Amino acid sequence: MHAYLLWLWIAEYAVKEVEGVACLAPIVSNIGGWLLEKQTIKPISIQMNEGKATIDIRLLVEPNAKIPVLSRKLQEAVKDAVQSMTGIEVATVNLYIAGVSVPRTANTAE
Repeated sequence: MHAYLLWLWIAEYAVKEVEGVACLAPIVSNIGGWLLEKQTIKPISIQMNEGKATIDIRLLVEPNAKIPVLSRKLQEAVKDAVQSMTGIEVATVNLYIAGVSVPRTANTAE
């Protein structure tokens, strides 16, 4: 379990270092979970199959992000970081872009 948490932390760190990523995006697994604020799916998950990792990442991007370029950079950064820091071979990095982060503006009454 400790190794799995380390892999998640490494992947998260690599994601946050790539320009164009607004934030990681946990998603709710069902409407009941949404209403109760429970049963969320983690923004990063890792599955091992035959000694190789498949990493799934859910995120929000910045409004000016060029998604094809950002996706390539993210996949390379996560794969390189996990492989170099853990020795685990990464087969695939899947990205699920949940949306575009829109900056909040303060409503000012004049």
